[in-house]
Amino acid sequence: MKIMKFGGTSVGKPERMRQVSQLITADTEPKIVVLSALSGTTNALVEIGNAISSGQREKAKELIDKLEAHYQSFIRDLVKKEAPLARAKAIIAEHFEFLTIILKISFSEALSKDILAQGELLSTKLFSVFLEENGIDHLLLPALEFMSIDNHDEPQINSIKTRLTQLLQQHKDKTLFITQGYICRNARGEVDNLKRGGSDYSASLIAAAINANVCEIWTDIDGMHNNDPRVVKKTVAIEQLSFEEAAELAYFGAKILHPASIWPAQFYRVPVKLLNTMQPEARGTLITEEAGSVGVKAIAAKDGIIAINIRSSRMLLAYGFLRKIFEVFEKYRTPVDMVTTSEVAVSLTIEGSPELKAIVRELEPFGTIEVEENHTIVSIVGNELVQTPHVLSKLFEALADVPIRMVSYGGSKHNVSLLIPSAHKTKTLQLLNKGLFGLD
Repeated sequence: MKIMKFGGTSVGKPERMRQVSQLITADTEPKIVVLSALSGTTNALVEIGNAISSGQREKAKELIDKLEAHYQSFIRDLVKKEAPLARAKAIIAEHFEFLTIILKISFSEALSKDILAQGELLSTKLFSVFLEENGIDHLLLPALEFMSIDNHDEPQINSIKTRLTQLLQQHKDKTLFITQGYICRNARGEVDNLKRGGSDYSASLIAAAINANVCEIWTDIDGMHNNDPRVVKKTVAIEQLSFEEAAELAYFGAKILHPASIWPAQFYRVPVKLLNTMQPEARGTLITEEAGSVGVKAIAAKDGIIAINIRSSRMLLAYGFLRKIFEVFEKYRTPVDMVTTSEVAVSLTIEGSPELKAIVRELEPFGTIEVEENHTIVSIVGNELVQTPHVLSKLFEALADVPIRMVSYGGSKHNVSLLIPSAHKTKTLQLLNKGLFGLD
C-alpha cells in the first residue's frame, strides 16, 4: 500500500481535484490519500478565529460568509449531477452552520482548534462526493478516529498504528481510502492539529504506521530544488536525497517539506517521493536511506533568527556552565539551532520566541548578554561535505563581501550553516548558487 498526500494548491481548484482523481486511479495499487484544506482556507479560518477571540463578531461573520460563498462556487464547478450537488451543499451547510454557531460561544483554545479543523474536513468530504459522482469506489477514513498526540503534542505512533490497522481490517474490500491531513485528537480527546504544514506529517505517520512501500508528497513544484526558486532565478530539482539531508533542508527552511515529516518515514524506512501535481511526468525527488551521491546538493534559508551572545570571562570555563545555559532554553521549550564558543563567550541562535525577554532575564546572572535580531541561517546541505574537497574554499570565496556572524561546521557531515543579517539573504543565496552550482 502507498500513501499519496496532496497539498492545498493541489486541491485548491475544481480542475485540480479532477486531476488528483486521475492520479490516484492511475494504477490499482491500494492507497491512502491524504488531503490538505483547499488553498487559502486555513488562513481564512485563522482570521475568523482571531476575529472571534478579539470580540469582532461582525467581522467574523463577514469572513465566514465570504468563505462559504467561495465553497458554494467551488462545488458548482466540481459537481455536476443533481443528487451529488445536493450532498455537497449539505456538507457545506453543516460546517458553516457550525462556524456560525460558534459566534455565540465563548472563545477558547479548544474552540480555535475546532475552527481550524473545518478545512480538511470540508476538502475530504467534498472530494469524496466527487469520487462518488464519478463511480470511483473508495472509503472516507476520518483521521480523528486514529490520529492522536500525547500531552507533549507528540504523535502516539503505536496507538495510531493499532487504530489505523483495525480500521483497514474492517474494510478489506476497499483499496482506496481518503483521509484528512493536519488534524488529530489530543490526550484529552479534543480536536487538535499537527501545526502548520502538518499534512506532510500526517502522511509520514500514516506511512510509518502501515509500513507503506512509499509515501508520495504531491505539491505544485517538481521536487526539492537546489535553492529557493522564489529568490534565485535558476534552480534545479534534486533527484535523490538521504533522509538526513532532507531533514537538514526541511529544518533550515526548504518550504516544500514539513520539518517533522522526515523522522517517521526514516525510522520505519519508508521512501518518500516529492512530486508535482501539475507536472506528474516530472521525476521529482526521492528521499531514502541512500544519499545517491556526495557533495553539495542544496541551499536553504531560515528567517526570523535571533543571536544571543553570553560573554563571561569569569564563568565560561567553569564546570557545568554550558549545561546551566542550556537548561534555561529547556525550561522555556526553545530549541537552539547554532552554537559557537570562544574562551570568553558563547553565541547561539534561536527562532523568534515570545519567551525571549524571560530567557534573557534568566541568562543575565551568567554574564553580559547581547541580543541580535533580524538574522537568517543559510544552510548548505549535501552528503559527506566535511570530506568533499574545496567546499569551504568555494563557499567563503563566493561570500567574500557578505558579513557572516557565525559558522557551524563539523557537527554534521551533511551541513555547513552560516548566520548572516537577513538583509543579505537574497544576495547570499544568489552568490552561492553561482559559486557552488555555477548557476547565475
